[in-house]
Amino acid sequence: MQKALDEFRCLPPIAPREMIGLWAGRGIPSGHPFDGVLENLGWFGKRFTPELRADALLFRLDKRRLIPIDPAMIPLRLALRFHRVGRTRTARILFSYLLRGLRAKGPVASLKTMSFHGVASAAMIYDDQPIIDHFRRMDDRRIMGAMAIQGDDRIYFFELDRIDEP
Repeated sequence: MQKALDEFRCLPPIAPREMIGLWAGRGIPSGHPFDGVLENLGWFGKRFTPELRADALLFRLDKRRLIPIDPAMIPLRLALRFHRVGRTRTARILFSYLLRGLRAKGPVASLKTMSFHGVASAAMIYDDQPIIDHFRRMDDRRIMGAMAIQGDDRIYFFELDRIDEP
Protein backbone atom coordinates (compact mmCIF):
# COMPACT_ATOMS: atom_id res chain seq x y z
CA MET A 1 0.00 0.00 0.00
CA GLN A 2 2.82 2.43 0.80
CA LYS A 3 4.14 2.43 -2.78
CA ALA A 4 0.69 3.27 -4.20
CA LEU A 5 0.16 5.95 -1.55
CA ASP A 6 3.53 7.53 -2.34
CA GLU A 7 2.65 7.57 -6.04
CA PHE A 8 -0.76 9.09 -5.29
CA ARG A 9 0.76 11.83 -3.12
CA CYS A 10 3.09 12.89 -5.96
CA LEU A 11 0.28 13.44 -8.45
CA PRO A 12 -1.25 16.88 -9.08
CA PRO A 13 -4.83 17.69 -8.05
CA ILE A 14 -7.84 17.67 -10.37
CA ALA A 15 -10.94 19.87 -10.18
CA PRO A 16 -14.37 18.19 -9.87
CA ARG A 17 -15.62 19.80 -13.13
CA GLU A 18 -12.75 18.17 -15.04
CA MET A 19 -14.13 14.76 -14.15
CA ILE A 20 -17.54 15.08 -15.81
CA GLY A 21 -18.13 12.12 -18.10
CA LEU A 22 -17.71 8.36 -18.27
CA TRP A 23 -14.61 6.64 -16.90
CA ALA A 24 -13.47 3.02 -17.14
CA GLY A 25 -11.85 1.72 -13.97
CA ARG A 26 -9.38 -0.89 -12.83
CA GLY A 27 -7.90 -1.65 -9.45
CA ILE A 28 -4.26 -0.99 -8.63
CA PRO A 29 -3.01 -3.96 -6.56
CA SER A 30 -1.73 -2.71 -3.21
CA GLY A 31 -2.63 -5.39 -0.69
CA HIS A 32 -6.15 -4.06 0.03
CA PRO A 33 -8.86 -6.68 0.68
CA PHE A 34 -10.81 -5.41 -2.36
CA ASP A 35 -7.89 -5.98 -4.79
CA GLY A 36 -9.38 -7.97 -7.67
CA VAL A 37 -12.91 -8.11 -6.23
CA LEU A 38 -14.54 -5.37 -8.32
CA GLU A 39 -12.99 -6.65 -11.53
CA ASN A 40 -14.19 -10.19 -10.76
CA LEU A 41 -17.73 -8.89 -10.31
CA GLY A 42 -17.73 -7.01 -13.63
CA TRP A 43 -16.98 -3.45 -12.52
CA PHE A 44 -16.80 -1.02 -15.42
CA GLY A 45 -16.05 2.31 -13.74
CA LYS A 46 -17.76 5.59 -12.79
CA ARG A 47 -19.82 8.37 -14.38
CA PHE A 48 -19.84 12.00 -13.22
CA THR A 49 -22.67 14.39 -14.20
CA PRO A 50 -22.56 18.16 -14.87
CA GLU A 51 -24.46 18.56 -11.56
CA LEU A 52 -21.39 17.06 -9.84
CA ARG A 53 -23.28 13.89 -8.92
CA ALA A 54 -21.97 10.41 -9.62
CA ASP A 55 -22.84 6.86 -10.53
CA ALA A 56 -20.18 5.59 -8.14
CA LEU A 57 -20.24 1.95 -9.24
CA LEU A 58 -21.05 1.11 -12.84
CA PHE A 59 -21.11 -2.57 -13.78
CA ARG A 60 -21.49 -4.30 -17.12
CA LEU A 61 -24.99 -5.69 -17.60
CA ASP A 62 -23.87 -7.20 -20.90
CA LYS A 63 -21.35 -6.30 -23.61
CA ARG A 64 -23.05 -2.99 -24.47
CA ARG A 65 -25.03 -1.90 -21.41
CA LEU A 66 -23.91 -0.50 -18.08
CA ILE A 67 -25.90 -0.53 -14.88
CA PRO A 68 -25.28 1.78 -11.91
CA ILE A 69 -25.66 0.01 -8.60
CA ASP A 70 -26.58 1.50 -5.24
CA PRO A 71 -23.69 1.01 -2.81
CA ALA A 72 -26.10 1.52 0.10
CA MET A 73 -27.29 -2.03 -0.56
CA ILE A 74 -23.79 -3.50 -0.11
CA PRO A 75 -22.94 -4.65 3.45
CA LEU A 76 -19.54 -2.95 3.50
CA ARG A 77 -18.15 -4.48 6.72
CA LEU A 78 -19.13 -7.99 5.60
CA ALA A 79 -17.60 -7.38 2.17
CA LEU A 80 -14.32 -6.37 3.84
CA ARG A 81 -14.38 -9.34 6.19
CA PHE A 82 -15.16 -11.94 3.51
CA HIS A 83 -13.26 -10.32 0.64
CA ARG A 84 -11.74 -13.59 -0.59
CA VAL A 85 -15.21 -14.82 -1.55
CA GLY A 86 -15.55 -11.77 -3.83
CA ARG A 87 -12.77 -13.09 -6.07
CA THR A 88 -14.47 -16.43 -6.74
CA ARG A 89 -16.40 -17.63 -9.77
CA THR A 90 -19.38 -18.31 -7.50
CA ALA A 91 -19.45 -14.68 -6.35
CA ARG A 92 -19.27 -13.48 -9.97
CA ILE A 93 -22.22 -15.67 -10.97
CA LEU A 94 -24.30 -14.74 -7.91
CA PHE A 95 -23.57 -11.03 -8.37
CA SER A 96 -24.69 -11.20 -12.02
CA TYR A 97 -28.08 -12.46 -10.82
CA LEU A 98 -28.34 -9.77 -8.14
CA LEU A 99 -27.23 -6.90 -10.38
CA ARG A 100 -30.69 -5.73 -11.52
CA GLY A 101 -31.94 -5.71 -7.94
CA LEU A 102 -29.02 -3.54 -6.86
CA ARG A 103 -29.73 -0.92 -9.56
CA ALA A 104 -29.48 2.67 -8.34
CA LYS A 105 -32.47 4.95 -8.91
CA GLY A 106 -30.12 7.85 -9.68
CA PRO A 107 -26.67 9.15 -8.81
CA VAL A 108 -25.47 7.96 -5.38
CA ALA A 109 -22.54 10.26 -4.62
CA SER A 110 -21.39 13.88 -4.90
CA LEU A 111 -18.20 15.44 -6.26
CA LYS A 112 -16.52 18.26 -4.38
CA THR A 113 -13.05 19.52 -3.53
CA MET A 114 -11.58 18.06 -0.33
CA SER A 115 -8.15 17.88 1.25
CA PHE A 116 -6.42 14.49 1.47
CA HIS A 117 -2.85 14.19 2.71
CA GLY A 118 -2.54 17.97 2.55
CA VAL A 119 -3.67 18.46 -1.06
CA ALA A 120 -7.08 19.84 -2.08
CA SER A 121 -8.43 17.88 -5.05
CA ALA A 122 -11.66 16.35 -6.36
CA ALA A 123 -13.32 13.81 -4.09
CA MET A 124 -16.45 11.70 -4.42
CA ILE A 125 -18.51 11.37 -1.24
CA TYR A 126 -20.92 8.44 -1.16
CA ASP A 127 -24.43 9.37 0.00
CA ASP A 128 -25.14 6.29 2.12
CA GLN A 129 -21.77 4.66 2.84
CA PRO A 130 -18.85 5.95 4.93
CA ILE A 131 -16.64 6.14 1.81
CA ILE A 132 -14.77 8.95 0.10
CA ASP A 133 -12.88 8.44 -3.16
CA HIS A 134 -10.06 10.98 -3.52
CA PHE A 135 -8.72 11.74 -7.01
CA ARG A 136 -5.47 13.00 -8.53
CA ARG A 137 -4.54 13.56 -12.18
CA MET A 138 -2.16 11.11 -13.86
CA ASP A 139 -2.39 12.73 -17.31
CA ASP A 140 -5.04 14.23 -19.64
CA ARG A 141 -7.04 11.01 -19.78
CA ARG A 142 -6.21 9.14 -16.58
CA ILE A 143 -6.95 9.69 -12.90
CA MET A 144 -5.73 7.79 -9.85
CA GLY A 145 -8.25 7.19 -7.09
CA ALA A 146 -7.79 6.40 -3.41
CA MET A 147 -10.88 4.98 -1.70
CA ALA A 148 -10.93 5.66 2.04
CA ILE A 149 -13.47 3.96 4.30
CA GLN A 150 -14.20 5.68 7.60
CA GLY A 151 -12.85 3.60 10.48
CA ASP A 152 -10.47 1.57 8.27
CA ASP A 153 -6.86 2.69 7.72
CA ARG A 154 -6.43 0.68 4.52
CA ILE A 155 -6.81 2.47 1.19
CA TYR A 156 -8.06 0.89 -2.03
CA PHE A 157 -6.31 2.35 -5.08
CA PHE A 158 -7.69 2.42 -8.61
CA GLU A 159 -7.22 4.10 -11.96
CA LEU A 160 -9.88 5.70 -14.15
CA ASP A 161 -9.49 6.16 -17.91
CA ARG A 162 -11.71 8.71 -19.71
CA ILE A 163 -14.12 7.17 -22.21
CA ASP A 164 -15.12 9.26 -25.22
CA GLU A 165 -18.88 8.93 -25.45
CA PRO A 166 -20.57 9.11 -28.88
